[in-house]
Amino acid sequence: MIHARLAQYSVLLLACAASAAPAPTPVAPLPSIPTVPAPAPVDPVQRLLDSLSLRAKVGQLVMPWIPGTYSADDDPGFLKARAWVDSLQVGGIIVSIGSPLDIAAKLDALQRHAKLPLLVASDLEGGTAMRFNGGTAFPTNMGVAATGRESDAYEMGRITAEEGRAVGIHLVFAPVADVNNNAANPIINTRSFGGDAAAVAALVSAEVRGLQEHGMLATAKHFPGHGDTGTDTHIELPVIDAPWSRLDSVELVPFRAAIKSNVAAVMSAHIALPGVDSGKIRPATLTPTILTGVLRDSLGFKGLVVTDALDMGGIVRTYGPGEAAVLAILAGADLILQPPDARTAIDAVVAAVGQGRITQARLDQSVRRVLEMKRRTGLFKRRTVNLDSIMARVGTAEHQAMARDVTQRSLVLVRDSGNVLARLRAAPQPVTLLTYADDPSSGLGGTLAGALRSAGYTVTTFRLWPSSGPASYDSARTALAASPVAVVAASIRVSAWSGTISLPPQVADLVHANAAIQPTVLVSFGSPYLLTQAPGVQSYLLAWAARPINEQAVAAALTGTAEIGGRLPIELDSAIAIGTGLRLGATH
Repeated sequence: MIHARLAQYSVLLLACAASAAPAPTPVAPLPSIPTVPAPAPVDPVQRLLDSLSLRAKVGQLVMPWIPGTYSADDDPGFLKARAWVDSLQVGGIIVSIGSPLDIAAKLDALQRHAKLPLLVASDLEGGTAMRFNGGTAFPTNMGVAATGRESDAYEMGRITAEEGRAVGIHLVFAPVADVNNNAANPIINTRSFGGDAAAVAALVSAEVRGLQEHGMLATAKHFPGHGDTGTDTHIELPVIDAPWSRLDSVELVPFRAAIKSNVAAVMSAHIALPGVDSGKIRPATLTPTILTGVLRDSLGFKGLVVTDALDMGGIVRTYGPGEAAVLAILAGADLILQPPDARTAIDAVVAAVGQGRITQARLDQSVRRVLEMKRRTGLFKRRTVNLDSIMARVGTAEHQAMARDVTQRSLVLVRDSGNVLARLRAAPQPVTLLTYADDPSSGLGGTLAGALRSAGYTVTTFRLWPSSGPASYDSARTALAASPVAVVAASIRVSAWSGTISLPPQVADLVHANAAIQPTVLVSFGSPYLLTQAPGVQSYLLAWAARPINEQAVAAALTGTAEIGGRLPIELDSAIAIGTGLRLGATH
């Protein structure tokens, strides 16, 4: 008890002593240590850009063209391409037609010689079959639009990306964002998704997503819209007199959709637009008002601006190979595609920088965009492809099955007066198959005739070519008279440098006259506008492209083993509007 009380007193005394003690003298704070900012993260692209010489920077903006066919190491053409890579240090290569293995082997060889990895591009509209022997073919963009499904455009983008990346391609010049509202347009036609701006925009956006979600950089083309021209830019400069209001409400609609979908690149068009360029007649490719004022400033595009090929007649004859490259960069372009001479283009741009016409800052803007695209596609980590994997990735059964399904659904029956086609589908019967192709190597009609015979039809065939003379036309009339029904298969396709896209008058006259004496089915494996030249035909079927896959689809439609249900994406004339299309179900 005593010990407990003592303990309590001790605690009280200590508390009192503490309360009576003077306040401690404040201690001066330690001097503050200045904060050292963390080092800024290193930007590898900027570091690489800073390390390049002027000439190396300019080289990164030039992209020449090579064929995709096989080449030996000492082949003159391949040695020329090696010189572009070794000496000129070009930033990329455009590759054209060849087998997937030949394309990949050639690109790998060039990549190994390049100081910096090459950005490889190709024009793969409507699927890789446009360039790859054995690639997957879709029924042209307009054919895809005829199915009425945005998912088909997405799948075309997906398959194109998977097959293109497998062989070493990183940038595809697709989708075509042009609104085809001119039936006389000789260079767009079925390359466009159609004539309705909103519908084209939706399909463009879908293809952009399909491409870029599977590793391929997409390019919307041809800015600001090439659909309403009647001239081939390969030959001369088209002029569109439309005012800004028309451009804004029609041509620019699909490009806005592409930009909203984060398209990586936009390709300029070699067309003049005096209505939005203060009356000047100059190509959009070389016009700051278009590439910088409209595309960059008004539409807010931040990606890569690429020119259309600079070897086209609409450019090269007026400006020359060197000055055209300089003017394109001054206008706002980043990549110079297919100049007539790569060295001349590089020399001209280097000189323009030295003279102060092109500032160093402007040059660096474009070079940085190109290097960023190389980083985005993983080229600084791996620049070659595995040749052993190509057969498992290009033209696979899954890809081909998707393409066949889209192609079958793309067929459009515009007309069937008197149920001529419906009666042809009722039972096997004798027919005459007359074919005309503007490309003699197409082999048009062979697959179709074989499929009809396999279905039990008796088929008499006759072929006309661009070189056919009067005697051939007399023989064609005899062949047509041999059967109660005529099927005329015609392939009139977009072809650079031709300047026209129509049936020759003698072919059109033959078909039109035959329809007056015999039930005639006209099947177009190309331009959809042939009906205007042979208006008397009873049945008109659109099949979009002269390929075996399209001929197989037509055979299934003519024999009734598949339904026909596509819809027109364009207007044929005032009486045949967008959305026209008869539906016939399968008969067996």
